[in-house]
Amino acid sequence: MHKPRVMFQGTASSVGKSVLVAGLCRVLHEDGYKVTPYKSQNMSLNSYITEEGKEMGRAQVMQAEAAGIKPHALMNPILIKPTGDMKAQYIIEGEVFKDMTAMEYQQFKPELKKRLKTLYEKLEDDFDVVVLEGAGSPAEINLREGDIVNMGMAELIDSPVILIGDIDKGGVFASLVGTLMLLSEEERKRVKGVVINKFRGDLEILKPGLKMLEDIIHIPVLGVIPYFKLALEDEDSVSTVFEQHPSTLEEKLIIKIIRLPHLSNFTDFNRLFALEGVAVSYASKPHELEDADLIILPGSKNTIDDLNFLKEEGFVPILHRHKAAGKTLFGICGGYQMLGRKLYNPSLMETTIREVEGLNLLSIDTQFETEKTMTQVKGYIVSDKGHLKGCLNQPIEGYEIHMGQTIWYDESLVPFVALNETLGSADHRIEGYHDPDALVYGTYIHGIFDKLSFTLPFLNALACAKGLGADSIKLAGSTHTDYAAFKESQYSQLANLLRDHLDLETIYSILFK
Repeated sequence: MHKPRVMFQGTASSVGKSVLVAGLCRVLHEDGYKVTPYKSQNMSLNSYITEEGKEMGRAQVMQAEAAGIKPHALMNPILIKPTGDMKAQYIIEGEVFKDMTAMEYQQFKPELKKRLKTLYEKLEDDFDVVVLEGAGSPAEINLREGDIVNMGMAELIDSPVILIGDIDKGGVFASLVGTLMLLSEEERKRVKGVVINKFRGDLEILKPGLKMLEDIIHIPVLGVIPYFKLALEDEDSVSTVFEQHPSTLEEKLIIKIIRLPHLSNFTDFNRLFALEGVAVSYASKPHELEDADLIILPGSKNTIDDLNFLKEEGFVPILHRHKAAGKTLFGICGGYQMLGRKLYNPSLMETTIREVEGLNLLSIDTQFETEKTMTQVKGYIVSDKGHLKGCLNQPIEGYEIHMGQTIWYDESLVPFVALNETLGSADHRIEGYHDPDALVYGTYIHGIFDKLSFTLPFLNALACAKGLGADSIKLAGSTHTDYAAFKESQYSQLANLLRDHLDLETIYSILFK
């Protein structure tokens, strides 16, 4: 007998499924239920490493946090990480399975479907309620045969469905009706309600349309969610953090993150966007870096291809000018590897290129290996050089997820982080190096900016070098100094929003019928 469950599906990608699943998880958690999120298949370069060293999508991590539980790879048993237009790396049950083309994966799906039911039942055994998320739209009729993430998954576990439409894009009535029209009769019977998301304006003007919609589809509208902005982690690269917003740059530290074609784990920078005194944006063109005080090279799912992109698009000269001007560069994971002199690829991982010149901004070399490093880490800043003067011995934590090993050659390079929970322990591993003279920093640690005890003194040192105040950078509009506490406040606000705008009584009746 399956536990109570409900699946949120959408008329398209980015209609708000991930956030609304998180919100319902938080509501159920607050109401005393042990609830878990679930998404059978996720396509994203934004991944996370669990305590067990397993890899999963960040959206389900965010949802697990909202549910008040630790993330587990069973919440996202299939993670697809594109490495190019036609091929992807497939992570199954938190472990790298292999690279496949889309056609190869389609042929493999029937075998996976048999495993999914078992994995789902294994997960639900430990919980009172499951809130599932679909992917994209269930109306992709060319993909319906063999589907394992939308109606195929709902059918597999006999789950009711709530369909979400995004009114902010326009055409929400047509998208809801059109999606339902493309479903089979049996599939339509699963849809117990619809939700309109991201509404701006006067609800009274919308209400006649809601009644007409219900008369057409014979399915109740369970709520209209207003457009809102909370500091929640988005799932993929259509996130609004990539939108350029005009802002005054006077008396601010300007941080530019290079938007690589295969950029991964952009949630590494969520903390920066929540700070006062900084202007953070993504740069797609070299000229957009001209006024930067700090340039960040982020992680990449295809480091060599993205390195070649930087060369071909003309980023290299401006990065070297930035270094020569005494400004700061910071590389994370793939970005760290790119900063070096050489990248060796003897096993042809992700690309057919065996060896490539790096950016030559840090005296390190990297060799890619077939075994993937996947681990959570804790440690301390072990340098007080450069802009790290106020950061010495400050704790950091995060996770590593990479397929390369990096070595350093230059005696002038200084260890950056020592990985060990005990300060000063002899049993530690150095993770990352920096050049204190050139102010170039590199590390494999995703999430390093989440700890304000490191991030604030580091950025305030940059601000002082620019001539700004010593304490000009702080957490904007909040008394929280801990990122976890800050996120908890955001989840609570999200739950309150859903309580105000969703018909939770009907949703509970759908769950506990």
